[in-house]
Amino acid sequence: MKKKGTVLAVAAVIGLTLAGCGSQSSSSSSNGKYAAKQELNWTESSELASSDLAQATDTLSFTVLQNTQEGLYRLNSKGVPANALATSTKVTNGGKTYTFNLRKGAKWSNGDTVTAKDFVYSWQRTLDPKTASQDAFYLYQVKNAEAVNKGKKSLSALGIKADGKYKLTVQLTKPVSYFKKLLAWPLFYPLNESAVNKFGKKYGTSSATTVYNGPFRLTKWNGTGKSWTLAKNKTYWDKQAVHLDKINEQVTESTTTSYNLYNAKKTDETLLSGQQIKNNKNSKDFVKRLPTGSQRLDLNQKKVAAFKNTNVRKALSLAIDRNQLVNDVLQDGSIASKGFVPAGMGNNPKTGEAFNKEAYVKSGVSYNLKQAKSLLAKGLKQTGDKKLDVTLSVSDTDTSKQTAEFVQSSLEKLPNVKVTIKTVPYVQLITQQNNGNYELTLAGWQSVFADPINFLDVFEANSSYNTTGWKNTQFDKLLDEAENQDGNKPTTRWNKLVKAEKVLINDQGTIPLYQAAKSQLLRSSVKSIVYNGAGVPYDFKTTYIAK
Repeated sequence: MKKKGTVLAVAAVIGLTLAGCGSQSSSSSSNGKYAAKQELNWTESSELASSDLAQATDTLSFTVLQNTQEGLYRLNSKGVPANALATSTKVTNGGKTYTFNLRKGAKWSNGDTVTAKDFVYSWQRTLDPKTASQDAFYLYQVKNAEAVNKGKKSLSALGIKADGKYKLTVQLTKPVSYFKKLLAWPLFYPLNESAVNKFGKKYGTSSATTVYNGPFRLTKWNGTGKSWTLAKNKTYWDKQAVHLDKINEQVTESTTTSYNLYNAKKTDETLLSGQQIKNNKNSKDFVKRLPTGSQRLDLNQKKVAAFKNTNVRKALSLAIDRNQLVNDVLQDGSIASKGFVPAGMGNNPKTGEAFNKEAYVKSGVSYNLKQAKSLLAKGLKQTGDKKLDVTLSVSDTDTSKQTAEFVQSSLEKLPNVKVTIKTVPYVQLITQQNNGNYELTLAGWQSVFADPINFLDVFEANSSYNTTGWKNTQFDKLLDEAENQDGNKPTTRWNKLVKAEKVLINDQGTIPLYQAAKSQLLRSSVKSIVYNGAGVPYDFKTTYIAK
């Protein structure tokens, strides 16, 4: 994918501080004293997929990386890049050259010093075609990065250079206004070359085969287990700012299980769904957010030939009542999608109108069973198929299974359509989706940047994430121009992104379903957790439990 001229902004982080202390005295919390036992117990709805920054593709993996590793910058509570391993930065050459002075004395958990060459090695490894990193394209604004990633130039041609141990120089292809914010994302963090060489292909597949330079170390994770711990990293340069000693993570695919653990005071947090939300919405511990993420139904044209037909794709979309799904099935505050790009991803620079409203294609996300039946009959006649017998692959979480059952019931209201649900563990599903090993699948996308392009580029023809086989030359042309031609023309760029979204939805390149809400109980004795734009814990570093 081409990533050369887009003006993006990292999703704003939201600082969440909860006052009060549950069963503990309010006087203790108000004076800011720390509890003697600094140990947070947290739940996750899925397993951890990877601790290798070049291989991570999901929100949970990046969240763990953000707490166990560190780069040149960290985002503060306002979403502004603040110095981390960089102590000073000089921008020259019209915004195309960045020179960083690095912090001296920063250490890896194996005792090695963090140096400039660790950044050079990390970026080269991510772009190395042998690594096969799905997110390598995010580095394409670095000089020669795309050519390196495609095997056309050597790794040494990449525009990053270590000038001694504590000076790093980066050359860009053109000025990139969001570059500092991008550097706060794990893909741009350093790597300890000796550790990667030591563990080889096993690097990042377990806590024992990874080294850390961030606030915490990942421990007690065997690569497949449903529990792990983030333990305070004693070699972290700013360890005095880390108040927690441990964060114990436990996977509970069912909110019933996590809710029971919470009520038994075995965890400090739990996600909620359905009736649980109704029962707890007035609780002082209730927290609700609407992350900038989108849930969708993908149709694999490479596996099911009938999905190449636009009428068939439109028929399946029209058969799904999204309002019924969010209001009667999920009941968790999620909202029906207006398109693939969710709410909260930017506003028209001239009129101020939200992107998801301006790019709204009503027919692409509406419910009309009568029209759906008509279009399906027309589509199947065009393809020569008499029926659709397909498998829907989903993860084993409560929400995924509920959504799958609703989609199955909806699509089977169409004549000659049969849908079989295949439930697999989340990490396994990610692998299957990345390999295009599905017919129908429920997929999600969380924002890295608060900009529509971060969603739309998923469906570019050559995107590593577009495994459906859907291609549209007009869509690709609009994105290419928006990124590479109109980066300094905000209104023109915006209009082209709006047009691209409309092309995607009119052609039903994917079937948007809903923007998922996150409702949870979080003990009021837990303070100062920072959430990112995706509505997940981003930085536990300054969190503590008041006594």
